[in-house]
Amino acid sequence: MVRRPVAWIVAVVLFVEALGVALLNWVLGNLVDAQNMSLAGLDPDAMSLGSKIGGIVFGLYFALCALVALLVAIRDRQPAGLGRVLLISAAVVHGLLGAVAWSLIGRGQFLFMMVMLALLVVLLVSYDSPRGPAAAGPRDTGGPEGPEEPADSERPKEPQGNGGSPLTPPPAPTTP
Repeated sequence: MVRRPVAWIVAVVLFVEALGVALLNWVLGNLVDAQNMSLAGLDPDAMSLGSKIGGIVFGLYFALCALVALLVAIRDRQPAGLGRVLLISAAVVHGLLGAVAWSLIGRGQFLFMMVMLALLVVLLVSYDSPRGPAAAGPRDTGGPEGPEEPADSERPKEPQGNGGSPLTPPPAPTTP
């Protein structure tokens, strides 16, 4: 299958991206600090510090996403919960960065972002959903007492209820 190799590739590329984003923002922060120039009246020290903090935050974000992809590759199970949310958000970020790359940087960077987006989407959708009781379909539980008939009966039932309707009306609301 392609699931594990895709997860390994996503993990490695996201780790490289984490280092690249953190390093790029750190270098840009140092350049702003060395030039000592103001942009629209902003303090150069604040811009430098903001660039460095932003680089660290986004680097940690991509590293955390890479860790989730690495765990998916090692365990060969689909991501769940926060890990799935992180990978979905990473896919959205790559889509947005791809649009920015197309307009500002060039086609090569756009292509890289779209390939990364495709790998993240493949990682997210390549695992089958688990088959369990929830996948079997809805059942009539018959209220808080439990089901009226065993769940394994597959024969069609005769219409029952008021007027031959197969549906039973909901209980009347009560007042406190």
